Amino acid sequence: MIRTPRVVLPLVLSVALLASLAGCAKREVEIKVGEYGSLTGSTATFGISSKNGIELFVDNLNAQGGIGGKKVHVLVEDDQSKPEEAATAVNKLIAQDGVVAVLGEVASSRSLAAAPICQNSGVPMISPSSTNPRVTDIGDYIFRVCYIDPFQGMVIAKFAKETKHFTKGAIFRDNKNDYSVGLANYFTESFKGMGGTIAADEAYSEGDQDFKAQLTNIKAKKPEFIFVPGYYTEVGLIARQARELGLTVPLLGGDGWVSDRLLEIAQDALNGSYFVNHYYEKDPNPVVQGFVQNYRKRYNATPDGLAALAYDAAGVLTHAMQQLLTQDPKAFEALSGPPNADQKAARAKLRQLIAATRDYPGVTGKISLDEHRNAVKPAVFLGIENRAYTFVATVEP
Repeated sequence: MIRTPRVVLPLVLSVALLASLAGCAKREVEIKVGEYGSLTGSTATFGISSKNGIELFVDNLNAQGGIGGKKVHVLVEDDQSKPEEAATAVNKLIAQDGVVAVLGEVASSRSLAAAPICQNSGVPMISPSSTNPRVTDIGDYIFRVCYIDPFQGMVIAKFAKETKHFTKGAIFRDNKNDYSVGLANYFTESFKGMGGTIAADEAYSEGDQDFKAQLTNIKAKKPEFIFVPGYYTEVGLIARQARELGLTVPLLGGDGWVSDRLLEIAQDALNGSYFVNHYYEKDPNPVVQGFVQNYRKRYNATPDGLAALAYDAAGVLTHAMQQLLTQDPKAFEALSGPPNADQKAARAKLRQLIAATRDYPGVTGKISLDEHRNAVKPAVFLGIENRAYTFVATVEP
């Protein structure tokens, strides 16, 4: 048996104690922010793009010294593309990790599952890209930096009726998805209000693989277009199966189409189709081009609209933190402190500053939040030809 000399033991304990204190000191000067998203599951590219956008912004911020000398530390949780996991992830971020704000989610159904937890905990949450109006209706701690579905549905209907001169359409919605159902309803209301008719309204569920029965019903109604307000995974398959059935009319879509995988799945089946996005990567605006170049350099990929929105969400949040530092240094200090009454009060002041966001110069346009904590900003229409995107138009709010 090897005995440790008595004189060594206190030295070992002292070293361990110093290391522990050093670790604590390091953690105390960090501002902890939570992020939850679909890093795996049916919409994994949504979460990966968002994570990349947030990571790029925060790492650049920290490289420049952070905020008031404090680094922003983003803790990331994977919700596996499931609403119930989104709730679990946000519970952990707040209750165990002690984050002072949360970024996420993309899918409205998952934001709706997690937002009540943030609201009840007094922790500000900024969704980069959940467009269902009910998300921010949950409470005054819930924000978004994207436009909402009533606007999105209206501009798609206006494009169909006034730009393409369509008068007769069909809807193919995901009836288990809050985003898809809401956007389909807003589009239908607007298109009918403009004098258009909906000849068919069919439904599927996320994860389905065979859509031919519904598409056959749609084909029999002879629409001039099909509006598919779903996510890219199913949209690509729907497009291919529609073409296999001889259904050659254009497909129209919303921002749920945004993914590099869309054209991989659809191949040539979406040629001649159109959808709404939040920005266009070839926009000559220096803010856009700077973001695109930095993103490509880091991830060897072109950033999609969701990456851009996530980048902007991180920007809006940290801009509010910088304002808090200027206006109330003591409250700012509390953000990196223990989760006590002072920090709770600091989170409330941070919430007020986020709500006051006006003309923030984002990649996806100037961001101002209205009285419902929704962003007022333009939408971009893109067309699809030869497995590539083309700019069609920008629609102002």
